[in-house]
Amino acid sequence: MNPRATDNGASTFCHWFQPMASSGVRHGQTGQVQNMMMSFDRKTNEIKFDFDGKDLVKGETDGSSYANGGLRATHTAAGYLVIDTSSPIFLRGDAIFIPAVFVSYYGAALDEKTPLLRANAAVSKHGARLLKHIGIDTKGIVCNIGLEQELFLIPRAAYYRRPDLQLTGRTIMGKNAFRGQEMNDHYMAPLSTATSALACLQEVQDECYKIGIPLRTRHREVAPNQYEVCPLFGSNVTQIDQNLMIMQIFEEVAPKHGLTALMQEKPFNDINGSGKHNNWSMASSEGVMLLNPKDITRASGNPLAFAIVMAAIVAAVDEHGDLMRLSIASPGNDFRLGAMEAPPAIISTYLGEDMTIYLERFMNGEDVGEYTPGTKTIDLGISEVLPFQVPAEDRNRTSPFPYGGNRFEFRAVGSAQNVSLVNTVLSTICAEKFAEFADAIEGGKSPEDVARDALKNHWKVIFNGDGYALENQAMLTDRGLWRIDSGVESNRRFIAEKNINLFEKMGVLSKEECEARESILHAHYSGTVEMEAGCMIDMIQKDVIPAIVNAKMEGLVPELETAIEHLKSAMHEIEAIESEYEKAQLSRTLRLETMVELRKICDEAEKKVPSNLWTLATYKELLFLDPHLDHPGAVY
Repeated sequence: MNPRATDNGASTFCHWFQPMASSGVRHGQTGQVQNMMMSFDRKTNEIKFDFDGKDLVKGETDGSSYANGGLRATHTAAGYLVIDTSSPIFLRGDAIFIPAVFVSYYGAALDEKTPLLRANAAVSKHGARLLKHIGIDTKGIVCNIGLEQELFLIPRAAYYRRPDLQLTGRTIMGKNAFRGQEMNDHYMAPLSTATSALACLQEVQDECYKIGIPLRTRHREVAPNQYEVCPLFGSNVTQIDQNLMIMQIFEEVAPKHGLTALMQEKPFNDINGSGKHNNWSMASSEGVMLLNPKDITRASGNPLAFAIVMAAIVAAVDEHGDLMRLSIASPGNDFRLGAMEAPPAIISTYLGEDMTIYLERFMNGEDVGEYTPGTKTIDLGISEVLPFQVPAEDRNRTSPFPYGGNRFEFRAVGSAQNVSLVNTVLSTICAEKFAEFADAIEGGKSPEDVARDALKNHWKVIFNGDGYALENQAMLTDRGLWRIDSGVESNRRFIAEKNINLFEKMGVLSKEECEARESILHAHYSGTVEMEAGCMIDMIQKDVIPAIVNAKMEGLVPELETAIEHLKSAMHEIEAIESEYEKAQLSRTLRLETMVELRKICDEAEKKVPSNLWTLATYKELLFLDPHLDHPGAVY
C-alpha cells in the first residue's frame, strides 16, 4: 500500500470511524485524526517515511468527547481504532483513509459500525445453517444494499440569510411560496445548465469516482431544488462507508457552485422531504441471490427454497417491526413519515398479489412447486414501439418494506441517517429467524413445515394495499402490526426486554450497549430540539420583530413576546430534567406543538410585511434557483 499511496500524493493517514449520534449535526458523520507519515531520524536528524503495519492495524485516541451513554467514564477515556478489513482503504487528497471500528478499553462499541459487523457475522452464521438444510452448502451470507440518496441544493447566498438552516438544517419558520410541487413539474425534469446544480452534481460524481465510488444515477426529485443520486449495489459495509463520504463530498462541493447541500429529512414545510431508500438483499458467499427465485432454486435444486427464506423474513418483520421503526427514528423523520412522501410509521411488507397467493397456497399445504414471478405484455398498438414485458406487480411506494424484485426496499429511512443501525437491525432480526428455523429443522421438523408455521403465525404483516389511506392505517393498527408514531417512543424500544434478549442472543449488543444507545438517541433528539428552539427565539427577536416594527405592525409584537417567554420557560423545564427519555418526550411536545403554533404567527407576519423589510430568505428565494442564483450556470 505504501508505494502506491505515496506515488499518488499521500503524506497522511487516519483511522476513519463512525461515532454515534452524528446524524444532522456532524460534517461527514465520521471521526478521524490525520497523522503525517513522517518522523525524524535520530542519527541523521533527517525526515524519513514512517508508516508501518502497526499504524495500519490499530490506533488509539481520546474518546472522552464522543457520545457514549455511560459506556465509559471521563477518567477512562481511551478509544481504540481497529481496521475493518471488510471495507476498502481509500486515498483522498493527501490522506489515506482506513475504515475502522471504535471501541472502549473494555471492548464496548462506541460506534455505529461494530454492531453492524457483529450482526453481519450472526446472519452469515445462521443463514449458512439454514441454507444447508434447503440444498445450498455455503461458507456464509452477505447482505447487499443500494442507497438512494435524496437532498436539496439551494442558493448559498439565501442560505446565509437563514440562521435556522445554518444551525439546524431545516427551516423552523417560513411561509410557503405560491409555487411548490403542485404540478409535479420538477420530478425527473431536465438537469438544466441554466443553473449550477448540474455542474455541482457532475463534480460530485467526479470526486466520488476518484475514490472508487461509482455514482451511477442522478436526477431531479419531486420538490423544487431536490435531487437524488444512486451508486451501484454492494455489501452493506462498503455501501454505508461510501454513502457517508458521498454526503460529505456534497457538502464540500456545493459551495464551489454557489450552493448549499441540505441532507436533513424535512428542511421545508409542505413540500416533500428527503429519504434514503435502503434497497436490501442477501446472497451466499458464492454469489447465489437468495431473494431471486430463479437463482436460489437453480443453486439449491429445491423448488421451495425461496418460499422458506421468504417465510423467515416475513416472520422477522412481523416480530421485530418495532426495531425496524426504531432504526429510522431520526429527529428529521418525525416530520416526514406518513406525510404522503414516505410510508407511515406502521411496519408492514408488500409482496405483491402473485407472491402472496403463492405463499398462501404454500402455507396451506398445497403442492406449489417453484415460484415463477409473473409478467405481462404491454402492446401500445404502434409499429414504432414493439410490445414489451413488465412485471406482473406494480411498485408500492406506500409500503415501508416492499419486495421489488430480487430485493426489499426499506423506503422509510431518513436522508441524513447513517444507515448502519438500519442494516444492523435487518441483519440481526433475520439472523434470529434463520437460527430458529435451523434449530427446528435440526430438531426433526421439515424445512417446509417450519416455514408454513411461521407464515401462519405472522401472515398479518403482509399488506399489498395503499398504506397512505387512513382507513387502511386504522385496519393495520387493529390487526396488531407494530405502530409507533413517535420517534422518541421508538428509540425507547432499545431497552425492551425482547430486544435486549435478541441483541445479546445474536452477539450484536450487550444489555449495557443497548441502554447506552437508548440514552444517546434521546439526548440527540432533545439536543436537536434545543438548537431549533434557541434558533427560533433568536430569529424572532432579531429578524421577525424588527421587520414587524419597521412595517408599523406593532400589534403582533406582544403575542410574539409572550410566545417567546413560554418557549424559554419550556426549555428551562427540559434542562432541569435528568432522565434523557423524559427530556426527549417534553422536547417532542415542544417541537411539534409549541413551536408549530409559534411558527404560524411568524408565517402570518411574513405574509403581511413588505418584502423589502423582511430580512430572512423566503421559500421563493430558497427553492427556485433560476431567479435567485447570482452567477450563471455551467457544465463542470
